Amino acid sequence: MPNHAGRRSGGGGRKLGSVRITSALVDPALLDLPWSTPLVEWPAQHLVALPQGISRHVVRFVRLGGYVYAVKETGERVAEREYDLLRALERIDFPTVEAVAIVADRQTEAGEPLDPVLITRHLQFSLPYRALFSHTLRPETMQRLLDALAALLVRMHLTGFFWGDCSLSNTLFRRDAGAFAAYLVDAETGVLHRSLSNGQRGEDLEIARVNIFGEALDLQAAGLLHESIDPAVVCEEVVQRYERLWHEITYEQQIEREARHDIEGRIRALNELGFDVAEIAVSTIDDGRYLVRPKVVDAGYHTRRLLRLTGLDAEENQARRLLNDLDAYRAESDLIDEQQAAHRWLTEVFEPVVRAVPAHLRRKLEPQEIFAQIIEHKWLLSQRAGRDVGMAPAVQSYLGDVLVHRPDEQAVLGVEIPPAG
Repeated sequence: MPNHAGRRSGGGGRKLGSVRITSALVDPALLDLPWSTPLVEWPAQHLVALPQGISRHVVRFVRLGGYVYAVKETGERVAEREYDLLRALERIDFPTVEAVAIVADRQTEAGEPLDPVLITRHLQFSLPYRALFSHTLRPETMQRLLDALAALLVRMHLTGFFWGDCSLSNTLFRRDAGAFAAYLVDAETGVLHRSLSNGQRGEDLEIARVNIFGEALDLQAAGLLHESIDPAVVCEEVVQRYERLWHEITYEQQIEREARHDIEGRIRALNELGFDVAEIAVSTIDDGRYLVRPKVVDAGYHTRRLLRLTGLDAEENQARRLLNDLDAYRAESDLIDEQQAAHRWLTEVFEPVVRAVPAHLRRKLEPQEIFAQIIEHKWLLSQRAGRDVGMAPAVQSYLGDVLVHRPDEQAVLGVEIPPAG
């Protein structure tokens, strides 16, 4: 049910009229924001300076109770539709920003109506593409970003989600153990179906191609695109990466009758790509071979396994790296029971490493990302030394030689953020 709250001005005690807040759980601090002021005129003391992509709407960031929220002015029906859709995507664990509230029935002190706003929680340690596609972005980093965007498109199409406005502007990126994870940040044109036809997928891909080409041209015109990056190549590579990944996940595979174990091999191969297979269709063809096709596939295989074993929530590649360390610990400890090994690894390995990070360094990266980077750092140190250097020396080396030199937001993606505006 919507929650209703009235506000009074602090100065003259003049009643400003009520605002209507629709939210699953209202943060009382929302009532203290200047809802009678157009968003573009909000005073600086309420705002947080964060880089943002191009938007057709006015968007501002505010900090309330330890969280940062994005506030977007839009039409009421559009806000309600996007709020409902984001909540539906959240229920199926889709990578998107979290919808917090809609604030409607706004008006100025003079009684003039103001547009409603949609409030979402800012995705911590994430940046928009304009902070990434800059002179300092290395071509290999761009390739990882394109992989992340293609994987996001595949995941949403497997879910039955038609985006309708796939673009770099509507995506946020987070570091994921040497790769990137992409998150949907704008869903106002999206539609959630039971499944998508090839025609719907093709239409979404064409929209993505056109939007990304235009955005890359815009960056090029502004002098923000590295000279080695061709806008025409960028938009085509996203589509090509999507098509390769979609084929790997969905193609029909012919397996010889005496090689039925290859069915398990197909499932393991999909698991390595980060996808869980909930249902697979197997049929025989005339010459006795099997025709194997995955029917129900969902992303997040390693993420779910890590969460089940340890309670840690991580990106897919982070989870893969942490699980590899957990499995190595289990083998070295001769522990047969997986749950027991996971509990001991969590308390004897992961948590001591996280606690070793000084408080002033903990905002630079999330604990799971720090641990994943320490594992990689330990491997590099061991390679140089020709022996296993051990976890404790690797932690101290990483903290003193790597993490301490990373600025907070810029460190998240390893690039310099160009000035806003």
